[in-house]
Amino acid sequence: MNRVKKVPLRKCIVTNERYPKMEMFRVVRDPNGEVVIDPTGKMNGHGAYISKSLSAINTAKKKKALDRHLEVPVPEAIYDRLIELLKESNETK
Repeated sequence: MNRVKKVPLRKCIVTNERYPKMEMFRVVRDPNGEVVIDPTGKMNGHGAYISKSLSAINTAKKKKALDRHLEVPVPEAIYDRLIELLKESNETK
């Protein structure tokens, strides 16, 4: 009997929509207080998920949604890198 593996869903902090974990960006505040993008989804620390859309990233940046969720100021470079990763993932499709 084959068991179907349950797909973990996570909620986007901007849109409040649920998506499979691997279809989202995870941004983490590590134990040292540094903010990093977690490509594996397994890093230690407090994480927040953002859907892979330009509007969600821009809204998070404008409303400082990541700053609120991670409880630390998020550097501009994190948002720039998210946009780069989004463009890269769209090019490979």
